[in-house]
Amino acid sequence: MVARGARVASDGYPSTRRRRIAEQAFRALTLLALLAVVAPVIWVITGIVARAVPHWRWSVLTTNTVGASGGLENAILGSLAIMLGVLIIAGTLGVLGGVYLSELAGFNRKGKQRGAVLRSATEVLAGVPSIALGLVGYLALVVQFHWGFSVLAAVIVLSVIVIPYITRGTEVALRQVPTNYREGAEALGMSTGYSLRKVVVRSAIPGIATSVLIALAISVGETAPMLYTAGWFTGIPKASLFHQPIGYLTYPVWTFWDYPSNQAHYLAFDAALILLVLVLVLLVIARLVVARSQRFAENRRN
Repeated sequence: MVARGARVASDGYPSTRRRRIAEQAFRALTLLALLAVVAPVIWVITGIVARAVPHWRWSVLTTNTVGASGGLENAILGSLAIMLGVLIIAGTLGVLGGVYLSELAGFNRKGKQRGAVLRSATEVLAGVPSIALGLVGYLALVVQFHWGFSVLAAVIVLSVIVIPYITRGTEVALRQVPTNYREGAEALGMSTGYSLRKVVVRSAIPGIATSVLIALAISVGETAPMLYTAGWFTGIPKASLFHQPIGYLTYPVWTFWDYPSNQAHYLAFDAALILLVLVLVLLVIARLVVARSQRFAENRRN
């Protein structure tokens, strides 16, 4: 019996050793995967900062672009105006679409979800290249509807690009709300609309806000749709939705780098740095919204 037990222990030792080796190898692979994700981000950030900071001028924030020199005030204000328009249009439609898919679609008589087709359509739309949507926006809005290069054309195309992300993020956030919340609201006699607004959506605000902010970060970094719909304008944005081009930060990054002058190159890197800061600010705001909402939820439970 002792000899047999020793043999079992002896047979089990290599198995334990193999498991440890496999576990260490798996951890090493996950670390390499993390480095593969983080390294390009660090490379891009350090590359932009290293090229923009040595030639940075604060006057870039307060002067307009003149040819391929000057400042970027017109581009900054234009990007902020476009972001505001995307927030209004894409934020509203995306959140409402996510609410419908999660809470109101229901099932038809055959037992299939009514929102299956809409969900598939949003997934397909998310995979359409942005340059293709920009071309469609140019042919339909700029040419066919005679809007010209304008703010509204750019906002509509960018909204179409990011609506699938907001819709999907809203749907996922709402589906993570516990069913007990809905059942409790129904037991208290709340109507469907009231419980949806006051209980379900409010509980999902962190996920919804995060998806909206990430969508804004995506929209502010788009270039091809803007070239097709917004054109380029070196002045302060005007209060006109039609027949008025507008400046935006991705244009100098895309165009000025090909110019022969150093001033144009400096301005391109300045625009890239400002874009990077804008995206980082949006991501930090998203994290703060999630952290504050979680802290509020923990305080309510206590």
